[in-house]
Amino acid sequence: MRRALILAVISLTLPIAAWADGIDLFNHFGSVSISNAGIFSKGSQLSQYQAINLGHSLGSVSFGTGALLSGSIQAGGTFSDAGSFFNVVGKGNGGQPKGAIFTGAFVGPISWTLVSQTGQSLIYQLSGAISGTLFNGHMVTGTTTQLFHTTPAQLAQGILHLTTGQTHLTSTPEPGTLGLLGLGLLGIAHRVRRGRFSTRQQTQQAQQA
Repeated sequence: MRRALILAVISLTLPIAAWADGIDLFNHFGSVSISNAGIFSKGSQLSQYQAINLGHSLGSVSFGTGALLSGSIQAGGTFSDAGSFFNVVGKGNGGQPKGAIFTGAFVGPISWTLVSQTGQSLIYQLSGAISGTLFNGHMVTGTTTQLFHTTPAQLAQGILHLTTGQTHLTSTPEPGTLGLLGLGLLGIAHRVRRGRFSTRQQTQQAQQA
């Protein structure tokens, strides 16, 4: 009975473990514009989807933020998620999905950080939480980090160059699935309890006999 209980619990929790693994996406290159109205990227290449890395573009990654909330473009600050978007499209040329892989937006404040400055070379990082829909219809959440390089002169014109980006997405279990998991565990617990009660009764009857 105990072995059956363990196997049942494992079978019920396998989907949760699969969700926890998530999906990793990598992108690079692309033109980026920045102003107090937000940061907007287009044309960044999807360079890797999970373990698929063919050495050429697997699709595209585009994103945009809301307006600057605090700080400054030059020194770093925080951008709003209002009106933001984050979309990933695949070409399907290496086993990755073809068409929309992820369609979503930023959730919560978006960090804009000056990472380093060496002479005229400036390195900035954008990072934030995202949420949306995966190609299979599942709701997902995740995080993204994008690195850019520029110069003071280019930054004054609102020009950034995207170097690399990494995004991790994790599926969100649906309420119905969580409910089924709970009912399953309750059913198993009830069965174990009944089994123990039945064994106790049989023992008492044998002793009385």
